[in-house]
Amino acid sequence: MRVDLFDFDLPEENIALRPASPRDHARLLVVRPDGEPVLEDRHVFDLPSFLKPGDALVFNDTKVIPAQLEGVRLREGAQETPVSATLHMRLDQSRWKAFARPGKRIKQGDRIEFGHTGNACLLGKLGALVEEKGDAGEVTLRFDFSGAALDEAIATVGHIPLPPYIASKRDEDEKDRADYQTIYAREEGAVAAPTAGLHFTPDLFAKLDAAGIERHFVTLHVGAGTFLPVKGDDTTEHRMHEEIGHVSASTAARLNAVRERGGRIVCVGTTSLRLIESAAGEDGVIRPFAGPTGIFITPGYRFRAVDVLMTNFHLPKSTLFMLVSAFCGLDTMQAAYDHAIKTGYRFYSYGDSSLLTRKN
Repeated sequence: MRVDLFDFDLPEENIALRPASPRDHARLLVVRPDGEPVLEDRHVFDLPSFLKPGDALVFNDTKVIPAQLEGVRLREGAQETPVSATLHMRLDQSRWKAFARPGKRIKQGDRIEFGHTGNACLLGKLGALVEEKGDAGEVTLRFDFSGAALDEAIATVGHIPLPPYIASKRDEDEKDRADYQTIYAREEGAVAAPTAGLHFTPDLFAKLDAAGIERHFVTLHVGAGTFLPVKGDDTTEHRMHEEIGHVSASTAARLNAVRERGGRIVCVGTTSLRLIESAAGEDGVIRPFAGPTGIFITPGYRFRAVDVLMTNFHLPKSTLFMLVSAFCGLDTMQAAYDHAIKTGYRFYSYGDSSLLTRKN
């Protein structure tokens, strides 16, 4: 499909720079696509009234790490060059894939020292070798530390990589360390938060429990590729960056049981949806999953397991707006976004949310 079909105009004032407080007081646009699209303006704390006993919420429990690193490139006979790297996928105990800037000035075999003035591992720096160089500024970094020592060093010298549409307007601060993390985050490895989950509070969890709504967790470590624009004029020209995910055998079995007894699978966030759809077979059965997924969902995709999606509002011409258009229909989502913009919904990571029922 043509990428420009997924374009729309978004006023600057609709972009949220801070989250709602309390979190569950964000607005919630309820979208039902069958027949004439039905749009209903509510709040996230109203979520239990739109779910039924026996439905199952699926959350992504990945935890955002301070994956934005600043340092200098060291090359014999050359001047030190400032370098910025955003880690996006861990390969093993000492190696990460990252997007580096300025990408054109970095070569395979270069040494980079991050946290040049910090105190990482008591050495004041965290060193890495550029082991490989790929396309679009992507590099493979082999760090001087591994395992828990590397994790500690990254936590010391790194900072939270706010999305570019926020970082271009203000600096990251200490408040973001809490705001840009779900209350249930536990599996470290994400570069970006699964932002639909940012709206949940202990009070909302209690109301969902009282309403008989199940709660299940999967893990997809969100990579920096989530912010990359779609290149090319047609969706067939775009390649998704892979992200590492995990669905346990016990979680898969419990979700299959929900569907067998007539309950609905309600994914909180596009990351949960993409992982569940990666784990589901053509028969709709969800199976254990562990490894990378680069699933790219566009209109025409036949959903296998997910019935309802809770998600924030996405960028124009983004892979995520394509995904929600596949879920509800392009015309429905164009109408929903037009309504959201005109009525002042707040967009993107710290913005408001929507609850989408899959188009049959």
